[in-house]
Amino acid sequence: MPDRPGHRTAAPATTAPVPAVPAPENEHAGRAASGEPKDTAGRAAGRSRQDEHTGRAEGEGRNGAAGRAEGRGDMAGNRKGVFGRGGGWVGRVEAMTPAGRDRGVDALRGLAILGVVLGHWLVTAWVMEPGGGLRISSPLVHLPELTPLSWVLQTLAVFFFVGGYVAARSLRSGADGPAWVRARMGRLLRPAVPLLVAWAGIAAGAVAYGVPPATVRALVLPVVGPIWFLAVFAGLTAATPLLLRLRPGVTAVSAGAVVLVVDALRFGLGGPAWLGWVNLAAGWLVPYALGLGWARGLFASRRPAVALLAGGAAGTVVLVTVFGYPASMVGLTGAKISNLSPPTLAAVTFGLAQVGLALLARGPLARLMRRPRVWAVVALANLSAMTLFLWHQTAAAVTVVAALPFGEVPGLLSTPGTLAWVACRLAWVPVFALLLVSVMALDARRRSPVPGEIPSGSAASALR
Repeated sequence: MPDRPGHRTAAPATTAPVPAVPAPENEHAGRAASGEPKDTAGRAAGRSRQDEHTGRAEGEGRNGAAGRAEGRGDMAGNRKGVFGRGGGWVGRVEAMTPAGRDRGVDALRGLAILGVVLGHWLVTAWVMEPGGGLRISSPLVHLPELTPLSWVLQTLAVFFFVGGYVAARSLRSGADGPAWVRARMGRLLRPAVPLLVAWAGIAAGAVAYGVPPATVRALVLPVVGPIWFLAVFAGLTAATPLLLRLRPGVTAVSAGAVVLVVDALRFGLGGPAWLGWVNLAAGWLVPYALGLGWARGLFASRRPAVALLAGGAAGTVVLVTVFGYPASMVGLTGAKISNLSPPTLAAVTFGLAQVGLALLARGPLARLMRRPRVWAVVALANLSAMTLFLWHQTAAAVTVVAALPFGEVPGLLSTPGTLAWVACRLAWVPVFALLLVSVMALDARRRSPVPGEIPSGSAASALR
C-alpha cells in the first residue's frame, strides 16, 4: 500500500507501442506471391515501421499529457480539503478501508458514541448559587416531559454489545490471549491518564486558590464520572478470553438472573444499598455477552432481533409502570433510585431492546456507509472514540468556567427549569463541539508526524 493512500502520482508514459492500423497480413503476402518487386515490398515495410514509430510517439505524447493532467487533477483534489472530491480525508479513509470491512458495526458504534456525548451535554446542568458557587442539576428533574429524551440518548448497551462483538472477532483471529489483553488494556486505559492528571491539577489549583470544595466537585464530577464506564468496559475486555470459553447465551441469561436477584433483595426484601453495585458488572455483561454471541453467529436471522426488541421493550414498560422503576434511563440528581448508578433490571431490559434495534438497523446502516463522505465521518469518529468519550465533558466544563464572570448565563449557568433553557443549551452545543474538535485535532497532530495526515498506526489498526 502506498504511504499516502488517497494520492495518485501522474501516470508514467507507456512503453508499449501504439501502432497505426496496419495493412492486413494477407495483403502483404499476396503482393509477395504475385511477384511484386522486393524493393517495393521493402518500401512498404519501411513505411509500416515508420508509421509504427510515429504512432508510438503520438501515443506516448497523448498518454504523457493525460498522466500529467491526471496528476494535476489529483493534486487539486487533495487541496479541496477534508471532504474534497477524490482526495483529502475521504479518499485516504476509503483507501485504507478493506473491502470486507463491516461498516454497519462501525456505524452502530459511532451512533453509540454520539448518544453518550449529546446525552451528557443536554442533561448535565450547572446552576450558580447565590454565593457564587456551583451545583449540578438536570433538566429532567424539572421537566419530566423530557424523559423520552433519555430513551434515545442512553446508548451504553449498544456500545457494550458492539464492544463484545469486536473483541470476539479480534481475539478469534488467532491472537495470543494474554498479549491481546495487554494490548487492549493499553489502548483503553492509557488515554485516560492525561485527563486524570489534568483535572487533578485543576482541582488542586482551584482548592489552593480558595474555590469552595462543592464548586470544585460540581466541575470535576461530570468530567471524571464517565471513567466508571471505562473501568467496567476494561474489566469485561480483560475477561473476554475466559468468556469465549463459555456459551454466550447462557452467560447473558445468567448475568440477567443475577441482576434480577439483586434487585429483588434491594427493593423487595430491604437489602443493603451497596448490594446494587454487583449489578455494575452483571448488568453490562448482558449486552457484552450478546455481542460475543453475535460474533459466533447467534443472531443469524431477524427473528431473535425482533424478539429482543419486543421483549425488552415490553419488560421495561412493565417494570416502570407496575414495579415502580424510574422511567428515566439516566441518573437524576437527588433521585433515590437510578437506573444507571448502579444498573437496574429496567436498564438491562431496556438494553435488550436496544440490542434488538441495533441488529435490525445494521443492514440499512451498512448500505448508508457505502457513501464515501458519510463513511469518512463515521470512520474518523471511531478512530477518535476514546478522545470523544474522555474529553467531551471537559469541553462543556471549560465553557462553564469561562462563563463564570458573566453570572447566570442562560443555558449554561442557570436553573434548567424551562423549555427556554433547553433552547439555550442547544445553542451552546456547537461551542462544546468546537472545543472538542480542537482537542481531537491536537490529539491527531500528536500522533501524526505529518500535519493533516491520518495517523497511520491508529488508522491501520482501526480500519483493518
